[in-house]
Amino acid sequence: MSANKKRILIVDDEQDIVETLKFMLESEGFECLSAYDGEEALNLAKNEKPDLIILDVMLPKINGYKICRLLKFDAKYKNIPILMITARSQEEDKAIGEETGADEYITKPFEISDVAERAKLWIEKSCKV
Repeated sequence: MSANKKRILIVDDEQDIVETLKFMLESEGFECLSAYDGEEALNLAKNEKPDLIILDVMLPKINGYKICRLLKFDAKYKNIPILMITARSQEEDKAIGEETGADEYITKPFEISDVAERAKLWIEKSCKV
């Protein structure tokens, strides 16, 4: 499996969330990339083409909604599942997330293990396509 490790890009401006998710997902056999602002996230997504992106909404430089829209409306990246994580739990925030193309919208506070499980399910789903 090492040559064919699935890669997950984790984007959050809170380092502890990134590190905890990264630790959990790497222990499950995934390769993880991390970004702490929107600009870095967009560059990594385009250069590395991960199998899945876990994306915070409130980010420095470029927000998660804009990143999601830029990737989902680009034929090269539109099939990468994006799980949005955010403290913004209002219905209109979820609607914006869906409009920008997010595959799933997870609100904070969340269980890290739940996010890791959702990520695994989306990767399995996208591998079957």
